[in-house]
Amino acid sequence: MSDKTGRTRDKRIRTGSIALRIALGSAFFLLLAFFVIDVAVILIEAWPELKAGFGGRTNGLPGPEAVQNWFTACRDVFLTRRFDLLLKVEGVVILVKLVMDLLRVRNQLKPLDEIAQAAMDLSNIDVATDERFARLENAIDELSPAEEGAVLSTGDAELEGLEGAVNKMIGRMRDAYKQQARFVSDASHELRTPIAVIKGYADMLDRWGKEDEAILEESIAAIKTESDNMQHLVEQLLFLARGDSGRTPVEKADFSLTDMMKEVCSESSMIDETHTYRLDAEEGVTAYGDVSLLKQTARILIENAKKYSPENTEIVLAVKQKDGRPCFSVEDSGIGMDSEAQAHIFERFYRADDSRARSSGGTGLGLAIAKWIVDRHGGRFEVLSRKDIGTRISVIL
Repeated sequence: MSDKTGRTRDKRIRTGSIALRIALGSAFFLLLAFFVIDVAVILIEAWPELKAGFGGRTNGLPGPEAVQNWFTACRDVFLTRRFDLLLKVEGVVILVKLVMDLLRVRNQLKPLDEIAQAAMDLSNIDVATDERFARLENAIDELSPAEEGAVLSTGDAELEGLEGAVNKMIGRMRDAYKQQARFVSDASHELRTPIAVIKGYADMLDRWGKEDEAILEESIAAIKTESDNMQHLVEQLLFLARGDSGRTPVEKADFSLTDMMKEVCSESSMIDETHTYRLDAEEGVTAYGDVSLLKQTARILIENAKKYSPENTEIVLAVKQKDGRPCFSVEDSGIGMDSEAQAHIFERFYRADDSRARSSGGTGLGLAIAKWIVDRHGGRFEVLSRKDIGTRISVIL
C-alpha cells in the first residue's frame, strides 16, 4: 500500500512490541506476587514485637511504644542480609521470566510476521506487468477443461502450488461433467426404447387397430406396459435427481428392524407367488434411520433377487446384529455375478446381465437408489456372489 507520495507504507504487524507487552504483563504479576510474599515474610518476622505490645493493655490494643517497636522490627527484618538476598533472587527470577516469555511469545507470533511479509510482497506485485501472471493468464486461456488429460502448466516453479490446486479442481469438474453426460445419455437411451415401442404400436393401431380387435387389445396392453415402465423410470430418475440436489428428506427415528423385515417378507410372499420367501430374523434388532427409505432399500434388493432367480426357488431375508451393528440381507439362488460385475452393480444404469434385465423390466437404477439411501444412513453394503450359485447382499447400518 502506498501513501500520497508513492512510497510504500510498512503495514507489518509489530509482533516485537506485542511480545514485549505480553512479557512485561506476565513479569508484573510475578512482581506483585513476590511483593505479597515479602510483606508476609516481614510481618511474620516482626510479629513477636507486636504481640509483646498487647501485654498489660486492658482495652486489647497495643500502645504507641509497642507500635513503634513493631515498625522498628519490620525495618530491621527488611535490612537483614537474608532478606536482601531474597530480594536479589526474586529480581533474577523476574528478569529470567521476562526474557523467557519474550522469546516464547516472539516465537509464537513469528507466523504472523511471515503472513504479514507475504501479504506485503503480494501487495507490491503489479499484476498487470508481472510476467508470471501473464504466463498464467495465457495458460488458462489456452486450457480446454473438457479435454482428457489437459492440465494447467506455466513452467514456473513459484506457481506450482497454484497450478496443482487448479488442476485438481479441473479434474473434479471433468469427472462431474463425464458423469453428468453419461447420466443424460443413459437416461435418454432408457427412455428411447419405451417411446419407440409406444410409437410402433400407435402406428399399428392407426393402420389396422380400428378393424382388427386382436391388434387393438395387443397394442393397448403393450402401450400400458411401456407407459408403466416409463413412469417407473422417470420416478427413479426424479428420486436420484432430488437426492443429488439435497431435496429428498431423510427423517430418522428409532425403529424395529426386525418388524420392518417381517412386513417386507409378508408383502413379498403375497405379491410374488413364483418364489418362496423365508425370514431368518433375530428378535429385538433395532436401528436408527428413515424406516420408509430403508424399507424401499429392502424391496429393491428383493426385486433384484426375484428377477435373477428361477421360479420355485427360495429367497431368504435375514436380520441380525453384526459386529454390534444392525444388519439386514437378501439372499437368492439365482444366476449370481462374477467379481467384475460386483464392482459396478451400484453404478447408475449398470446391469450385470443386460438382456435379462431388459426382458424383466429392469432400469439399472434400483441399486443406485439403494446405495444413495444407505449412504445417507452412514451404512455400507457387503456383497457375496458366485456365478450360477446365487447372491447375498447385506446392508450394515
